[in-house]
Amino acid sequence: MQPKLLRDFLVYLTTIRGKSMRTRKEYEYDLTLFLRFVLSMEQGKDIEEITSIQEVTIDLLKELTLEDLYLFMEYCEQVRGNGVASRARKVATLKSFFNYLRDKRRLLEENPAAQLETPKQVRRAPIYMTLPETKQFIAGAKNPRDFCIVTFFLNLGLRVTELCNLNESSIQQDYITIIGKGNKERIIYLNDACKEALTQYNAYKHSYRGTGETPLFVSQKGTRLTRQHISRIIKEVNTASGVNKKGVTPHKLRHTSATLLYQAGADIRSLQQILGHESVATTQIYTHIEDEQLQQVLKNNPLNE
Repeated sequence: MQPKLLRDFLVYLTTIRGKSMRTRKEYEYDLTLFLRFVLSMEQGKDIEEITSIQEVTIDLLKELTLEDLYLFMEYCEQVRGNGVASRARKVATLKSFFNYLRDKRRLLEENPAAQLETPKQVRRAPIYMTLPETKQFIAGAKNPRDFCIVTFFLNLGLRVTELCNLNESSIQQDYITIIGKGNKERIIYLNDACKEALTQYNAYKHSYRGTGETPLFVSQKGTRLTRQHISRIIKEVNTASGVNKKGVTPHKLRHTSATLLYQAGADIRSLQQILGHESVATTQIYTHIEDEQLQQVLKNNPLNE
């Protein structure tokens, strides 16, 4: 059982903040671990001995300081072996949780997470396929459904969850409505490649056997495709195409789409809208292509001998 204040916070995340169930589960996991850690400190026990967080109260949380949160982050890094990205997510979770307790519920006078810094992450250039590799990859799709899925990923830059959640009603003539992170809606134009792939798929498509809205992409058993199913499809296409690009996932196809669009002249603001990025800073990772091209120009300088 969870303490009521945690249950209330999780409900707030989905109903008010519009977070997805996947994000809610990640917050729930992080906070359950954190509250077990708090109880282990308070009771002088090993965290593995703490199997229930039901006895966590607001009075216990009022006693926490920034130093206690530092101890938790140190535990995550040194004992659990969490990397920078994982620890950054936990910091975001703690900040959101304590902001809720202080600003929304007025249960705390001081927010111990207010000055908790996010671990510095090294922003890496995205992994992507070149244009020749991408064309070869697309040719590896074994049926109209898989071909349409790959075409949508590479032309529209979709996230895998966005593709899973597409319904037949998402398509309106030449446009597709996509529900992105935080249930934010964006409408994207369907180019000729997408429309042709969709026409071929519709003639092949299996009937949906579930309830509710009809998914755009359906399995052979007539069910909505899951993230895991789509990941397997992408892995199979990677092998069948002969590209065999290491680490190709649905998200790498999104990187490839964005990179190719940028190379073709798309400006950052347009790319931000297509990808559904909240901040243009996230989109700017794709400018690494321009950096590489500039490097090549300088290498070709006749004085560089």
